[in-house]
Amino acid sequence: MIAATLALNLVLRSPMLAFYIDPVRGTDSGVGSRSAPFKTLTHALAQARPGISLQLAPGTYHAASGEQFPLVVPAGVIVMGTEAGDGKTVLLLGSGTHQSPTLQAQNVTLVASDGAQLRGLTVRNSVTKGVGVWVESQLPLLSHLTISQCKLAGIFVTGDAKVLIRDCRVVDNAASGILFGRNAKGEVRRSHCDRNGYGIVCGDRAAPLCIDNQLRDNDTGFFLSRETKPVLRRNLIAGSHKHGLLAKDRAQPDLGSAQDPALNIFREGRGVELVNETLLKLVVAGNELNPARTQGEIELVTVIVDQPALGPTQFRDIDGHWAADFINALASQGLIRGFPNGNFQPEGSLTRAEYAALIAQSFDLPRQLGTRGSFSDVPESFWGATAIAKAAAMGFIAGFGDGTFRPQRNLTRVQAIASLIGGLGLTGGVPDLLLFYRDRAAIPSYAVNAVAIATQHRLVVNHPELDQLEPNRDINRAEITAFLYQALVATQRTPTLASPYIVSPDRYLPSFSDMTAHWANDFIRRLASANLVSGFADGSFQPDAPINRAQYAALLVKALNPAPLRPPARFLDVPSDFWGAAAIDQAYQAGYLSGFPDGTFHPEQQLKRVHLILSLANGLKLPAAELATLTLYRDRDAIPAYAEGAIAAATQARIVVSYPDSRQLQPRENASRADAAAMVYQTLAYQGQISHLNSAYIAGELEPVST
Repeated sequence: MIAATLALNLVLRSPMLAFYIDPVRGTDSGVGSRSAPFKTLTHALAQARPGISLQLAPGTYHAASGEQFPLVVPAGVIVMGTEAGDGKTVLLLGSGTHQSPTLQAQNVTLVASDGAQLRGLTVRNSVTKGVGVWVESQLPLLSHLTISQCKLAGIFVTGDAKVLIRDCRVVDNAASGILFGRNAKGEVRRSHCDRNGYGIVCGDRAAPLCIDNQLRDNDTGFFLSRETKPVLRRNLIAGSHKHGLLAKDRAQPDLGSAQDPALNIFREGRGVELVNETLLKLVVAGNELNPARTQGEIELVTVIVDQPALGPTQFRDIDGHWAADFINALASQGLIRGFPNGNFQPEGSLTRAEYAALIAQSFDLPRQLGTRGSFSDVPESFWGATAIAKAAAMGFIAGFGDGTFRPQRNLTRVQAIASLIGGLGLTGGVPDLLLFYRDRAAIPSYAVNAVAIATQHRLVVNHPELDQLEPNRDINRAEITAFLYQALVATQRTPTLASPYIVSPDRYLPSFSDMTAHWANDFIRRLASANLVSGFADGSFQPDAPINRAQYAALLVKALNPAPLRPPARFLDVPSDFWGAAAIDQAYQAGYLSGFPDGTFHPEQQLKRVHLILSLANGLKLPAAELATLTLYRDRDAIPAYAEGAIAAATQARIVVSYPDSRQLQPRENASRADAAAMVYQTLAYQGQISHLNSAYIAGELEPVST
């Protein structure tokens, strides 16, 4: 059973994309696919490597379902629940001992490592001194989380950590909602900290940026102590029971200046809104605050501002939207706008004229030679005429053969990609990158190179399925915003954003722990990048291990998906519930494999190299080749007579790969996993489905030896 599971993992698991976890219908002996999910997040985290997404189905993840706490999310791993609704349907409930490098043993539910992402989860930890999420690392992202019922803190950030907390709901925690200590930094944006003991606590030398947050009905909104230096901007602190903000010791919060008003709002508190118990004067500039409800040495600086005091980049209809960070970022730069009713309409379509206006607003590039200056259906009086002319002159857009522009026609996703690549003049990218997309066959021929370049430069953003490009679907306002933001990143005009929906080549060019300097590394990595093979749970590929007939059938079917040419056969030793039964049947019907005269298949029998080559030659129906071709091999006499024609044909087609010497066929040796992967790769190259590789181990590259 273990061998069968590992064999199935070889071809069905996809470490470069996502594992799926379902506490109700999953099993940890599955492969982590959508149809065969894992049961526990604990098991999935043990398999995860940087760049992988772990997609959690709705349900409760706790000790009773097999979880082992604390759950440590490795560096670069994304844990996804349901961002819409802030993860209310995905509950992580439990606690375990975490040994903090700076604060010793702590009771924690989740630990976020460097660059990890937690999105769309509900987290609870009701044990004594329980913490929901522990952060002591660099740049993890916590987005659209609901963290409640934690005794010590919903989120605890300490050490030299730098965290990004966005659009979270940290509510109903006994002591603190979010706590920053030691030298911690980072950002808290657009989050709600409600009904906690302290909404946000900053101590020691912590210096986070807290912006566009709402702190309601806490005992104290902000509690600041020791030498902390937080920057507070555009926060709403409302309904505090004791203090809106309390500063103690040597705390020095940045509450604005005449040149940089803070725009915080203090209102509806039951006690004192602002208390300064430090020995320093606290300068407070550009905040909405009743001077009569302050205490301590405070200098109130009046600043006249003409912008909204809270959340200037917020739109009413993007809360919880997957593209909210992209939209808010471009809105803050003045590159996009919403509608008069305060909405952005992220799912609305985009016309060619609207796209031209967006491009003209975002870029100011020289005119490209040979571009059209005007279009017959765009009169000077048309609202977008100037923008269309500018976008066309820069090379982002073009008209049609009849001289029209068709400004009211909707823009498709692939048109947007081709436009951005053409206008920016980006180069690079290889066709193999397109193997990542399941619907790559739908990419129009004119845009193939542009999509490859866009993928290489990380311009492509796909939601909800990372490997579904949907090239010919009308693009919506959220998607074009994400594409445009990534284009600005690619041209170094704006900083990167963390999003699990950005297609990144690094995600699907996996490496295996035992493949360094291995002769088949290029073959295997490229197959893995196309989701055609993968390794084992420990991060290895085991390239030199032998492969049996059932494992080979699974690899063959996954990579080639051959069409049936003959009726199915019933093998006596392949029951219908055997893990590889479907693959064996498809490989048989396609003519790549056959059974034995006694009606058996021998699925566990190790595959010989001669039978591997024979299988591919027969299945491909290769044209005949001269038997003189076989003089290439020094061990030509070891080739069985029945296989001579097939091996000659496979050699001529450049399918045979032989290590360490391309002139030693070794036909009677067991085929390794590397042998099978390399020759299947060459089969795909022969069919034109993948690019050719240069390798000294491909037979036929050298002249035949004389006899």
